[in-house]
Amino acid sequence: MDAELQACLETAGLRPKGGLEPLAGGDIAAVYRLATNCGDVVVKQDAAERLAAEAEGLAALAAADSGLVLPEVLAAGGGWLVMEALEVVPGSRDPGALGEGLRRLHAVTGSAHGWSHDNACGGTPQPNAPHPDGRVFQRERRLLPMVQACQARGLLDTRLGGRIEALAHGLEAWLPDTPASLVHGDLWSGNVLFTPRGPAVIDPAVYRHYPEVDLAMLTLFGSPGEVFMAAYWGGAAPVDWPRRERLFQLYPLLNHLLLFGGAYREAIERSVSWLEVETP
Repeated sequence: MDAELQACLETAGLRPKGGLEPLAGGDIAAVYRLATNCGDVVVKQDAAERLAAEAEGLAALAAADSGLVLPEVLAAGGGWLVMEALEVVPGSRDPGALGEGLRRLHAVTGSAHGWSHDNACGGTPQPNAPHPDGRVFQRERRLLPMVQACQARGLLDTRLGGRIEALAHGLEAWLPDTPASLVHGDLWSGNVLFTPRGPAVIDPAVYRHYPEVDLAMLTLFGSPGEVFMAAYWGGAAPVDWPRRERLFQLYPLLNHLLLFGGAYREAIERSVSWLEVETP
């Protein structure tokens, strides 16, 4: 076993009882399950600064007292992160509890959009320099940097990139500035687990921004369902939700284009076309 991992385990009083077993879902970091004297743990291997940001994000989400379950960080160091292995109940879902927990998480707000330092969303560096105006933050820290990164790799043509830039520069015309909610930041369905203790979230890319960025990510590749939405909104969704959903899906779609290639360009084109019709 890697000496740095062994040292990391020892700091937490953990002794391995077997080898590392690879887990699915490690597209960016290597993820393993490990049996120890204190039960199974999850072990991740990645750049030390990325893992430190993940551990900090988990701590920030846990401190929000949302009712959502977060894996406890047991040890970190030398490019390794050791966490509690959450028990997942196959086939179990509680979308109402997930919606309520996410609503409570988003009730934790700050005056500035962003975070105290940069982190990453998947394998992509995520700039988080704070800004008091959420429209400016979405434009300058999310959409424009992603357009530039995709164009630098030849994944986005000038015409479509220019249309996204025009939408980004027009946010002040329709999107109100609001207090910045604490958000998970990468809340696709694979980062939601249902445990005996309730819904859990993992692998955050935490910052503060419009709360709909989490909802838009949840609906990007599926639907959390009507029960979730009713619990989150406390009834019907606001009239402006469809427009915000499309807007806040642009950043993860561009990130997927950057990470995984041109299959996502058509979805970007559809979202841009819809927004061009629906925005002033």
